[in-house]
Amino acid sequence: MQQKTLLLIEDNPDDELLTLRALRRYNLANEIVVLRDGQEALDYLFAEGEFHERDARHLPQVILLDLKLPKVDGLQVLRRLRAETLTRHVPVVILTSSNDQQDMLRSYDLGANSYVRKPVDFEEFLEAARQLGLYWLVLNEIPYASD
Repeated sequence: MQQKTLLLIEDNPDDELLTLRALRRYNLANEIVVLRDGQEALDYLFAEGEFHERDARHLPQVILLDLKLPKVDGLQVLRRLRAETLTRHVPVVILTSSNDQQDMLRSYDLGANSYVRKPVDFEEFLEAARQLGLYWLVLNEIPYASD
């Protein structure tokens, strides 16, 4: 059985720390990979650049994707993921502080599976991360998972 990996693409160190704390508190992910900009995320997912030796067939169980990223923004990352056969079906949850309706519409238009606004309150953030992890890593089934 392939290890369930969560890919967190987040450039804000505080939000990264809170998300990691919540996921680890509830033991929801076997492996959490953190990437801090859109280009690094694309390189990781497609085994390019510094990740050229990684097996690109080892896909994450879910991607938590921020929209406001340096180098390549989250919508561009999502567009590329959905354009490639290899990554087309990887669940992508937009996890963002943006409350812009256009960001939400563009995310869904590009194939996001979910759009979650980051709660400001610490306890609410922990609970949101717990629920995301529980659903996407434990309950949700993906077509490319192998037992």
